[in-house]
Amino acid sequence: MSIETSIGLETGQPYPYRRVELVEPDWRRLPGWSDVTEAEWRSAQWQRSHCVKNVAQLREVFGDLVEDRFYEDLTRDQAEQATMSMLVPPQMLNTMVPYAGLDGRALGPGSLTDALYADPVRHYMIPVASDRRTDWASHPHASRDSLHEHDMWVAEGLTHRYPTKVLAEMLPTCPQYCGHCTRMDLVGNSTPAVEKLKFFVKPVDRHAAMLDYLRRTPSVRDVVVSGGDVANMPWPRLEAFLTDLLAIENIRDIRLATKALIGLPQHWLQDDVRAGVERVGRLARDRGVSLAIHTHANHAHSVTPMVAEAAGAMLSAGVRDVRNQGVLLDGVNADPHALLDLCFRLLDGAQIMPYYFYLCDMIPSAEHWRISVRDAQRLQHHIMGYLPGFATPRIVCDVPFVGKRWVHQVAEYDHVRGISSWTKNYRTTIEADDAEALTRTYPYYDPIHTLPAEGQAWWAEQNLTARR
Repeated sequence: MSIETSIGLETGQPYPYRRVELVEPDWRRLPGWSDVTEAEWRSAQWQRSHCVKNVAQLREVFGDLVEDRFYEDLTRDQAEQATMSMLVPPQMLNTMVPYAGLDGRALGPGSLTDALYADPVRHYMIPVASDRRTDWASHPHASRDSLHEHDMWVAEGLTHRYPTKVLAEMLPTCPQYCGHCTRMDLVGNSTPAVEKLKFFVKPVDRHAAMLDYLRRTPSVRDVVVSGGDVANMPWPRLEAFLTDLLAIENIRDIRLATKALIGLPQHWLQDDVRAGVERVGRLARDRGVSLAIHTHANHAHSVTPMVAEAAGAMLSAGVRDVRNQGVLLDGVNADPHALLDLCFRLLDGAQIMPYYFYLCDMIPSAEHWRISVRDAQRLQHHIMGYLPGFATPRIVCDVPFVGKRWVHQVAEYDHVRGISSWTKNYRTTIEADDAEALTRTYPYYDPIHTLPAEGQAWWAEQNLTARR
Protein backbone atom coordinates (compact mmCIF):
# COMPACT_ATOMS: atom_id res chain seq x y z
CA MET A 1 0.00 0.00 0.00
CA SER A 2 1.40 3.42 -0.92
CA ILE A 3 1.86 6.18 1.60
CA GLU A 4 -0.72 8.30 -0.21
CA THR A 5 -3.30 5.49 -0.11
CA SER A 6 -2.84 4.80 3.58
CA ILE A 7 -3.04 8.50 4.40
CA GLY A 8 -6.43 8.68 2.65
CA LEU A 9 -8.06 5.85 4.57
CA GLU A 10 -9.27 8.14 7.37
CA THR A 11 -11.84 10.90 7.11
CA GLY A 12 -11.24 14.32 8.66
CA GLN A 13 -7.62 14.79 9.60
CA PRO A 14 -5.29 12.45 7.71
CA TYR A 15 -4.10 11.10 11.06
CA PRO A 16 -6.68 10.92 13.86
CA TYR A 17 -4.80 11.28 17.16
CA ARG A 18 -6.08 9.20 20.05
CA ARG A 19 -4.39 8.75 23.40
CA VAL A 20 -3.80 5.02 23.86
CA GLU A 21 -3.18 3.36 27.20
CA LEU A 22 -0.15 1.09 27.21
CA VAL A 23 -0.87 -2.61 27.67
CA GLU A 24 1.46 -5.43 28.67
CA PRO A 25 0.35 -8.43 26.57
CA ASP A 26 -0.52 -11.45 28.70
CA TRP A 27 2.42 -13.81 28.21
CA ARG A 28 0.33 -16.68 29.60
CA ARG A 29 -1.64 -16.80 26.33
CA LEU A 30 1.34 -18.63 24.80
CA PRO A 31 1.66 -22.33 25.73
CA GLY A 32 5.34 -22.20 26.71
CA TRP A 33 4.72 -19.45 29.25
CA SER A 34 1.32 -20.49 30.62
CA ASP A 35 2.74 -21.09 34.10
CA VAL A 36 5.18 -18.15 34.27
CA THR A 37 4.48 -15.96 37.30
CA GLU A 38 4.60 -12.18 37.32
CA ALA A 39 7.63 -12.29 39.62
CA GLU A 40 9.46 -14.48 37.10
CA TRP A 41 8.43 -12.22 34.22
CA ARG A 42 9.77 -9.15 36.01
CA SER A 43 13.11 -10.86 36.70
CA ALA A 44 15.95 -9.82 34.40
CA GLN A 45 17.69 -13.10 35.15
CA TRP A 46 14.61 -15.10 34.13
CA GLN A 47 14.27 -13.06 30.95
CA ARG A 48 17.89 -13.59 29.97
CA SER A 49 17.85 -17.32 30.72
CA HIS A 50 14.68 -17.83 28.67
CA CYS A 51 15.74 -15.93 25.55
CA VAL A 52 14.76 -17.71 22.34
CA LYS A 53 17.96 -18.68 20.52
CA ASN A 54 16.80 -21.26 17.99
CA VAL A 55 13.81 -22.75 16.23
CA ALA A 56 13.32 -25.49 18.82
CA GLN A 57 12.99 -22.94 21.61
CA LEU A 58 10.54 -20.89 19.56
CA ARG A 59 8.42 -24.02 19.13
CA GLU A 60 8.43 -24.48 22.89
CA VAL A 61 6.90 -21.04 23.33
CA PHE A 62 4.25 -21.16 20.60
CA GLY A 63 3.52 -24.88 20.75
CA ASP A 64 1.19 -26.00 17.98
CA LEU A 65 -0.29 -22.50 17.53
CA VAL A 66 2.16 -21.98 14.66
CA GLU A 67 2.35 -24.35 11.70
CA ASP A 68 5.46 -26.21 10.62
CA ARG A 69 5.73 -24.14 7.46
CA PHE A 70 6.77 -21.09 9.50
CA TYR A 71 9.45 -23.00 11.41
CA GLU A 72 10.74 -24.49 8.15
CA ASP A 73 10.84 -21.01 6.62
CA LEU A 74 12.82 -19.74 9.62
CA THR A 75 15.19 -22.71 9.57
CA ARG A 76 16.01 -22.06 5.91
CA ASP A 77 16.72 -18.39 6.57
CA GLN A 78 18.99 -19.18 9.50
CA ALA A 79 20.92 -21.64 7.34
CA GLU A 80 21.22 -19.54 4.18
CA GLN A 81 20.77 -15.78 4.56
CA ALA A 82 20.54 -14.57 8.15
CA THR A 83 23.21 -12.02 9.04
CA MET A 84 22.29 -12.22 12.73
CA SER A 85 21.80 -15.26 14.91
CA MET A 86 18.52 -15.61 16.81
CA LEU A 87 18.30 -13.99 20.21
CA VAL A 88 14.88 -12.74 21.31
CA PRO A 89 14.08 -11.95 24.96
CA PRO A 90 10.65 -13.08 26.18
CA GLN A 91 9.67 -9.42 26.68
CA MET A 92 10.25 -8.71 22.98
CA LEU A 93 8.71 -11.94 21.76
CA ASN A 94 5.62 -11.22 23.84
CA THR A 95 4.94 -8.07 21.81
CA MET A 96 4.43 -10.20 18.69
CA VAL A 97 0.80 -11.11 17.92
CA PRO A 98 -0.12 -9.27 21.16
CA TYR A 99 -3.88 -9.46 20.67
CA ALA A 100 -4.08 -13.19 20.01
CA GLY A 101 -7.05 -14.73 21.80
CA LEU A 102 -8.50 -11.41 22.95
CA ASP A 103 -11.43 -11.59 20.51
CA GLY A 104 -12.98 -14.44 22.43
CA ARG A 105 -12.04 -17.10 19.91
CA ALA A 106 -10.02 -20.03 21.19
CA LEU A 107 -6.46 -20.40 19.97
CA GLY A 108 -6.23 -23.68 18.10
CA PRO A 109 -3.48 -25.52 16.21
CA GLY A 110 -1.93 -23.29 13.55
CA SER A 111 -4.16 -20.34 14.44
CA LEU A 112 -1.29 -17.88 14.92
CA THR A 113 0.66 -18.74 11.77
CA ASP A 114 -0.63 -16.03 9.45
CA ALA A 115 -0.70 -13.44 12.22
CA LEU A 116 2.93 -14.21 13.08
CA TYR A 117 3.95 -13.90 9.45
CA ALA A 118 2.27 -10.49 9.27
CA ASP A 119 3.46 -9.22 12.63
CA PRO A 120 5.62 -6.06 12.36
CA VAL A 121 7.87 -6.86 15.35
CA ARG A 122 8.45 -10.41 14.09
CA HIS A 123 9.30 -8.97 10.69
CA TYR A 124 12.59 -7.50 11.91
CA MET A 125 13.30 -9.61 15.01
CA ILE A 126 12.74 -13.05 13.45
CA PRO A 127 13.17 -12.75 9.66
CA VAL A 128 12.29 -15.80 7.57
CA ALA A 129 13.41 -16.84 4.10
CA SER A 130 10.14 -15.87 2.43
CA ASP A 131 10.58 -12.29 3.71
CA ARG A 132 13.74 -11.82 1.66
CA ARG A 133 13.65 -10.63 -1.91
CA THR A 134 14.67 -13.09 -4.60
CA ASP A 135 15.35 -10.47 -7.31
CA TRP A 136 17.70 -8.20 -5.36
CA ALA A 137 18.30 -9.75 -1.94
CA SER A 138 21.31 -7.45 -1.54
CA HIS A 139 22.12 -4.20 -3.30
CA PRO A 140 25.25 -4.42 -5.51
CA HIS A 141 26.82 -1.75 -3.27
CA ALA A 142 25.87 -3.42 0.00
CA SER A 143 28.72 -4.17 2.40
CA ARG A 144 29.15 -5.74 5.81
CA ASP A 145 30.43 -2.51 7.39
CA SER A 146 28.37 -0.19 5.22
CA LEU A 147 29.23 2.95 7.22
CA HIS A 148 32.97 2.16 7.31
CA GLU A 149 33.02 2.47 11.08
CA HIS A 150 35.92 0.05 11.42
CA ASP A 151 37.97 2.09 8.95
CA MET A 152 37.58 5.04 11.33
CA TRP A 153 38.69 3.25 14.49
CA VAL A 154 41.22 5.38 16.37
CA ALA A 155 41.46 2.62 18.98
CA GLU A 156 39.91 -0.81 18.72
CA GLY A 157 36.16 -0.24 18.88
CA LEU A 158 36.36 3.58 19.03
CA THR A 159 34.99 5.19 15.85
CA HIS A 160 35.85 8.86 15.31
CA ARG A 161 33.73 9.90 12.34
CA TYR A 162 32.41 13.34 13.33
CA PRO A 163 34.61 16.25 14.46
CA THR A 164 33.31 16.43 18.05
CA LYS A 165 31.71 12.99 18.54
CA VAL A 166 32.87 9.41 18.89
CA LEU A 167 31.23 6.00 19.11
CA ALA A 168 32.61 3.60 21.73
CA GLU A 169 31.76 -0.01 20.91
CA MET A 170 32.27 -1.43 24.37
CA LEU A 171 31.39 -5.04 23.56
CA PRO A 172 30.13 -7.12 20.62
CA THR A 173 26.93 -8.54 22.14
CA CYS A 174 23.33 -7.45 22.78
CA PRO A 175 20.45 -8.87 24.81
CA GLN A 176 18.57 -9.16 21.50
CA TYR A 177 19.64 -9.39 17.87
CA CYS A 178 17.68 -7.43 15.28
CA GLY A 179 17.81 -8.76 11.74
CA HIS A 180 18.65 -5.36 10.22
CA CYS A 181 21.58 -4.62 12.58
CA THR A 182 23.92 -2.06 11.02
CA ARG A 183 26.84 -3.60 12.96
CA MET A 184 26.15 -7.12 11.71
CA ASP A 185 29.84 -7.34 10.79
CA LEU A 186 30.85 -7.33 14.47
CA VAL A 187 27.85 -7.92 16.73
CA GLY A 188 26.60 -11.35 17.74
CA ASN A 189 27.53 -14.88 16.86
CA SER A 190 28.64 -15.94 13.40
CA THR A 191 25.99 -17.37 11.11
CA PRO A 192 26.41 -19.68 8.09
CA ALA A 193 26.27 -16.54 5.91
CA VAL A 194 28.53 -14.26 7.97
CA GLU A 195 31.75 -14.97 9.84
CA LYS A 196 31.86 -12.16 12.38
CA LEU A 197 34.75 -9.84 13.06
CA LYS A 198 36.28 -10.31 16.50
CA PHE A 199 37.90 -7.89 18.92
CA PHE A 200 41.50 -8.91 19.59
CA VAL A 201 42.38 -6.68 22.55
CA LYS A 202 41.20 -7.59 26.05
CA PRO A 203 38.20 -5.46 27.17
CA VAL A 204 40.10 -3.77 30.00
CA ASP A 205 42.88 -2.75 27.61
CA ARG A 206 40.46 -1.69 24.85
CA HIS A 207 38.54 0.54 27.23
CA ALA A 208 41.75 2.03 28.61
CA ALA A 209 42.90 2.83 25.07
CA MET A 210 39.57 4.55 24.36
CA LEU A 211 39.90 6.73 27.47
CA ASP A 212 43.50 7.54 26.64
CA TYR A 213 42.50 8.74 23.15
CA LEU A 214 39.74 10.93 24.59
CA ARG A 215 42.10 12.47 27.15
CA ARG A 216 44.50 13.56 24.41
CA THR A 217 41.81 14.66 21.93
CA PRO A 218 40.16 17.77 23.41
CA SER A 219 38.08 18.37 20.27
CA VAL A 220 35.82 15.44 21.27
CA ARG A 221 33.00 16.43 23.61
CA ASP A 222 30.33 13.77 22.94
CA VAL A 223 30.62 10.00 23.48
CA VAL A 224 28.04 7.41 22.47
CA VAL A 225 28.69 4.42 24.74
CA SER A 226 27.39 1.50 22.75
CA GLY A 227 28.35 -1.89 21.38
CA GLY A 228 26.56 -4.18 21.12
CA ASP A 229 24.50 -2.99 24.02
CA VAL A 230 25.71 -1.56 27.32
CA ALA A 231 23.03 -3.64 29.10
CA ASN A 232 25.24 -6.66 28.45
CA MET A 233 28.15 -5.17 30.40
CA PRO A 234 28.36 -6.02 34.10
CA TRP A 235 27.21 -2.84 35.81
CA PRO A 236 30.35 -2.32 37.95
CA ARG A 237 32.51 -2.42 34.81
CA LEU A 238 30.26 0.02 32.94
CA GLU A 239 30.07 2.36 35.92
CA ALA A 240 33.84 2.37 36.25
CA PHE A 241 34.21 3.33 32.58
CA LEU A 242 31.58 6.08 32.87
CA THR A 243 33.23 7.45 36.03
CA ASP A 244 36.58 7.65 34.21
CA LEU A 245 34.85 9.23 31.23
CA LEU A 246 33.25 11.89 33.43
CA ALA A 247 36.70 12.80 34.76
CA ILE A 248 37.79 13.93 31.27
CA GLU A 249 37.27 17.69 31.13
CA ASN A 250 36.34 17.93 27.44
CA ILE A 251 33.50 15.38 27.64
CA ARG A 252 30.18 17.22 27.87
CA ASP A 253 27.67 14.67 26.55
CA ILE A 254 27.41 10.94 27.24
CA ARG A 255 24.77 8.78 25.59
CA LEU A 256 24.17 5.19 26.66
CA ALA A 257 22.88 3.13 23.74
CA THR A 258 20.63 0.24 24.78
CA LYS A 259 17.94 -1.68 22.95
CA ALA A 260 17.33 -3.41 26.27
CA LEU A 261 15.17 -0.53 27.49
CA ILE A 262 12.63 -1.82 24.95
CA GLY A 263 13.51 -5.52 24.68
CA LEU A 264 14.63 -6.21 28.26
CA PRO A 265 13.39 -3.33 30.46
CA GLN A 266 13.72 -5.64 33.45
CA HIS A 267 17.48 -5.04 33.31
CA TRP A 268 17.10 -1.31 33.91
CA LEU A 269 14.66 -1.94 36.76
CA GLN A 270 17.15 -3.96 38.82
CA ASP A 271 17.98 -2.31 42.15
CA ASP A 272 21.75 -2.35 41.60
CA VAL A 273 21.43 -0.87 38.12
CA ARG A 274 19.06 1.88 39.25
CA ALA A 275 21.35 2.75 42.15
CA GLY A 276 24.35 2.78 39.82
CA VAL A 277 22.63 5.05 37.29
CA GLU A 278 21.74 7.38 40.16
CA ARG A 279 25.40 7.59 41.20
CA VAL A 280 26.55 8.25 37.65
CA GLY A 281 23.73 10.72 37.07
CA ARG A 282 24.63 12.66 40.21
CA LEU A 283 28.28 12.78 39.17
CA ALA A 284 27.30 13.94 35.68
CA ARG A 285 25.15 16.76 37.08
CA ASP A 286 27.92 17.84 39.44
CA ARG A 287 30.31 18.09 36.51
CA GLY A 288 27.86 19.76 34.12
CA VAL A 289 27.68 16.77 31.77
CA SER A 290 24.47 15.66 30.03
CA LEU A 291 23.76 11.95 30.52
CA ALA A 292 21.12 10.43 28.24
CA ILE A 293 19.86 7.02 27.19
CA HIS A 294 19.23 6.21 23.55
CA THR A 295 17.05 3.21 22.82
CA HIS A 296 15.59 1.47 19.78
CA ALA A 297 11.86 0.87 19.22
CA ASN A 298 10.49 0.33 15.73
CA HIS A 299 6.81 -0.37 16.36
CA ALA A 300 4.16 0.82 18.79
CA HIS A 301 3.49 -2.73 20.03
CA SER A 302 6.94 -2.80 21.65
CA VAL A 303 6.13 0.13 23.94
CA THR A 304 4.50 -1.46 26.98
CA PRO A 305 3.95 -0.47 30.65
CA MET A 306 7.18 -2.29 31.57
CA VAL A 307 9.08 -0.12 29.08
CA ALA A 308 7.44 3.00 30.50
CA GLU A 309 8.36 1.92 34.02
CA ALA A 310 12.00 1.42 33.04
CA ALA A 311 12.18 4.76 31.24
CA GLY A 312 10.63 6.49 34.24
CA ALA A 313 13.11 4.79 36.56
CA MET A 314 16.02 6.08 34.50
CA LEU A 315 14.66 9.63 34.44
CA SER A 316 14.11 9.49 38.20
CA ALA A 317 17.67 8.19 38.66
CA GLY A 318 19.07 11.32 37.02
CA VAL A 319 19.25 10.61 33.28
CA ARG A 320 18.54 13.90 31.52
CA ASP A 321 16.60 12.37 28.63
CA VAL A 322 15.56 9.06 27.10
CA ARG A 323 15.45 9.20 23.31
CA ASN A 324 14.46 6.74 20.60
CA GLN A 325 16.45 6.05 17.46
CA GLY A 326 14.40 3.82 15.20
CA VAL A 327 14.99 2.48 11.72
CA LEU A 328 12.52 2.83 8.86
CA LEU A 329 11.64 -0.70 7.79
CA ASP A 330 9.21 -1.74 5.10
CA GLY A 331 6.53 -3.95 6.61
CA VAL A 332 7.16 -2.51 10.07
CA ASN A 333 6.82 1.26 10.27
CA ALA A 334 7.32 2.78 6.80
CA ASP A 335 3.83 4.22 6.91
CA PRO A 336 2.77 7.57 8.40
CA HIS A 337 0.09 6.07 10.66
CA ALA A 338 2.41 3.38 12.03
CA LEU A 339 5.18 5.94 12.54
CA LEU A 340 2.93 8.44 14.33
CA ASP A 341 1.40 5.66 16.45
CA LEU A 342 4.89 4.71 17.59
CA CYS A 343 5.92 8.31 18.28
CA PHE A 344 2.83 9.05 20.38
CA ARG A 345 3.13 5.75 22.23
CA LEU A 346 6.72 6.65 23.10
CA LEU A 347 6.01 10.26 24.02
CA ASP A 348 2.63 9.97 25.77
CA GLY A 349 3.04 6.59 27.35
CA ALA A 350 6.71 6.23 28.20
CA GLN A 351 8.28 9.72 28.29
CA ILE A 352 10.66 8.63 25.54
CA MET A 353 11.57 11.31 23.00
CA PRO A 354 11.14 10.34 19.33
CA TYR A 355 14.52 11.46 18.03
CA TYR A 356 15.70 9.86 14.79
CA PHE A 357 14.45 7.40 12.24
CA TYR A 358 17.20 6.13 10.00
CA LEU A 359 16.97 4.67 6.55
CA CYS A 360 18.02 1.03 6.86
CA ASP A 361 21.70 0.77 6.00
CA MET A 362 22.98 -0.98 2.89
CA ILE A 363 23.99 -4.23 4.51
CA PRO A 364 23.66 -7.64 2.82
CA SER A 365 20.23 -9.32 2.56
CA ALA A 366 18.38 -6.20 3.70
CA GLU A 367 16.59 -5.04 0.55
CA HIS A 368 13.19 -6.28 1.72
CA TRP A 369 13.43 -3.81 4.63
CA ARG A 370 14.86 -0.78 2.84
CA ILE A 371 12.81 2.07 1.38
CA SER A 372 13.83 4.80 -1.04
CA VAL A 373 14.97 8.29 -0.13
CA ARG A 374 11.90 9.61 -1.95
CA ASP A 375 9.55 7.57 0.27
CA ALA A 376 11.48 8.70 3.35
CA GLN A 377 10.97 12.32 2.27
CA ARG A 378 7.24 11.66 1.93
CA LEU A 379 7.14 10.11 5.38
CA GLN A 380 8.85 13.17 6.87
CA HIS A 381 6.26 15.36 5.17
CA HIS A 382 3.31 13.31 6.43
CA ILE A 383 4.35 13.24 10.11
CA MET A 384 4.96 16.99 10.35
CA GLY A 385 2.52 19.06 12.39
CA TYR A 386 1.15 16.34 14.65
CA LEU A 387 3.86 16.05 17.27
CA PRO A 388 5.39 18.94 19.22
CA GLY A 389 8.27 20.40 17.25
CA PHE A 390 10.80 19.29 19.86
CA ALA A 391 9.45 15.72 19.61
CA THR A 392 9.07 15.45 15.84
CA PRO A 393 11.68 12.90 14.76
CA ARG A 394 14.10 13.71 12.00
CA ILE A 395 14.27 11.13 9.26
CA VAL A 396 17.89 10.75 8.26
CA CYS A 397 20.02 8.93 5.76
CA ASP A 398 23.34 7.74 7.19
CA VAL A 399 25.45 8.24 4.08
CA PRO A 400 28.74 6.30 3.86
CA PHE A 401 31.72 8.58 4.55
CA VAL A 402 29.32 11.48 5.24
CA GLY A 403 27.18 10.63 8.26
CA LYS A 404 23.62 11.53 9.17
CA ARG A 405 21.81 13.84 6.77
CA TRP A 406 18.15 14.86 6.86
CA VAL A 407 16.49 13.22 3.86
CA HIS A 408 15.68 16.61 2.34
CA GLN A 409 19.37 17.62 2.36
CA VAL A 410 20.12 15.59 -0.75
CA ALA A 411 22.23 17.58 -3.22
CA GLU A 412 21.19 15.69 -6.37
CA TYR A 413 18.79 12.82 -6.91
CA ASP A 414 18.41 10.57 -9.94
CA HIS A 415 14.96 9.12 -9.29
CA VAL A 416 15.16 6.71 -12.21
CA ARG A 417 18.38 4.98 -11.13
CA GLY A 418 17.80 5.63 -7.45
CA ILE A 419 21.15 7.32 -6.88
CA SER A 420 21.22 10.27 -4.51
CA SER A 421 24.27 12.48 -4.04
CA TRP A 422 25.22 14.12 -0.75
CA THR A 423 27.76 16.68 0.45
CA LYS A 424 29.39 17.24 3.81
CA ASN A 425 31.06 19.97 5.81
CA TYR A 426 33.72 18.09 7.81
CA ARG A 427 36.44 15.51 7.36
CA THR A 428 36.45 12.12 9.02
CA THR A 429 39.61 10.88 10.70
CA ILE A 430 40.65 9.00 7.54
CA GLU A 431 40.41 12.10 5.31
CA ALA A 432 42.89 14.48 6.93
CA ASP A 433 44.95 14.65 3.72
CA ASP A 434 42.04 14.46 1.28
CA ALA A 435 41.84 17.85 -0.43
CA GLU A 436 38.52 17.02 -2.11
CA ALA A 437 36.70 15.59 0.90
CA LEU A 438 34.56 18.70 1.32
CA THR A 439 33.86 19.34 -2.36
CA ARG A 440 32.98 15.93 -3.82
CA THR A 441 29.56 14.32 -3.61
CA TYR A 442 28.95 10.93 -2.01
CA PRO A 443 26.39 8.43 -3.32
CA TYR A 444 23.60 6.54 -1.61
CA TYR A 445 21.47 3.97 -3.40
CA ASP A 446 17.74 3.29 -3.27
CA PRO A 447 16.50 -0.32 -3.28
CA ILE A 448 16.40 -1.38 -6.92
CA HIS A 449 12.92 -2.92 -6.68
CA THR A 450 11.51 0.54 -5.82
CA LEU A 451 12.72 2.02 -9.12
CA PRO A 452 10.78 2.42 -12.37
CA ALA A 453 11.29 -0.25 -15.04
CA GLU A 454 13.95 1.83 -16.80
CA GLY A 455 16.01 2.11 -13.63
CA GLN A 456 15.69 -1.59 -12.80
CA ALA A 457 16.82 -2.48 -16.32
CA TRP A 458 19.84 -0.19 -15.97
CA TRP A 459 20.92 -1.88 -12.74
CA ALA A 460 20.39 -5.33 -14.24
CA GLU A 461 22.75 -4.38 -17.04
CA GLN A 462 25.33 -3.05 -14.58
CA ASN A 463 25.10 -6.30 -12.67
CA LEU A 464 25.60 -8.38 -15.81
CA THR A 465 28.56 -6.23 -16.83
CA ALA A 466 30.16 -6.63 -13.41
CA ARG A 467 29.90 -10.43 -13.69
CA ARG A 468 31.56 -10.64 -17.09
